[in-house]
Amino acid sequence: MPQKEKSVSLADQAYETIKTNILNMTYPPGMTLTESRLARDLGMSRSPVRTAIRMLQTEGLIVTDYYKSMTVKEITEKDIREIYQLRELLEGAAFRLIFTSGKNEEYSFRIEEKVVRMCAAASDIYAWEVADTAMHMEIVSVLENSRVDRIYENNLSELIRMGQFSVRNGMDIGRTNENLKKMVEFMRAGDYENAYAILREDHFTTGMDCALQFK
Repeated sequence: MPQKEKSVSLADQAYETIKTNILNMTYPPGMTLTESRLARDLGMSRSPVRTAIRMLQTEGLIVTDYYKSMTVKEITEKDIREIYQLRELLEGAAFRLIFTSGKNEEYSFRIEEKVVRMCAAASDIYAWEVADTAMHMEIVSVLENSRVDRIYENNLSELIRMGQFSVRNGMDIGRTNENLKKMVEFMRAGDYENAYAILREDHFTTGMDCALQFK
């Protein structure tokens, strides 16, 4: 294998591993990182790790201060409130459209598929939150708006980390999964009010309140 291809491959591996460790909170918000620490954790030389760091800095997951000290991006109270406000605005409009466009039965099955994956991941907070985020993206897909899709994709890392804050501070995965099953049943029955009440209570109100307790 040419040296250049090997280098790119190692950098990609480093990027994926470091990013996963940030998203699953192995490297929590505010943690100080160094090239030597990351190279040691990954069992790699500093060169591919340095490339991966630059990629993650571009994404905003790793930040550097005036003294060149690297840390995992913090999540502030303002971040949490803004993200949950954004979710409620977009998903609220999307959820209503699912019903007004007569797609509630179709989307009940599409969302149910994501809920099944959430139930299967119930013992792993990170995996469950990834599955939960996929469920929310399924809801906004009804808008068929590539700009909205990009907004969610651009905030995906924050959504996953904030969701884990919620679970670690009181949001009950088992109860949430059961409530989502009820939401699917209400969707299939064409009951918008009760279906949306579950989404709003569990995923906007309770989710945000629990996330705000992370400090």
